[in-house]
Amino acid sequence: MDISTDNRPRRDPPPDRLKRLPPSAKLVYKVLEYRPTYFTQKEIAEESLLPPRTVRYALSRLKEEDIVEEHSYLRDARQNRYALTGA
Repeated sequence: MDISTDNRPRRDPPPDRLKRLPPSAKLVYKVLEYRPTYFTQKEIAEESLLPPRTVRYALSRLKEEDIVEEHSYLRDARQNRYALTGA
């Protein structure tokens, strides 16, 4: 009989391509994973405590690997919103 006290839904492990990315990209991935909503670059920087330039680089690497998708932000056309692919 298996007694498990952890009833939280389990997420699939990160894709293999995430392993070869820099630590900043992994942190941005985790920020997006824990709160499945769309974030602006500024919101990701505030949540992760990373500098904005590092967030931009991390997002570009995640987009290259097709892990993150980018959408237009209708409230402010100067910004984009980001989420995990398929979220």
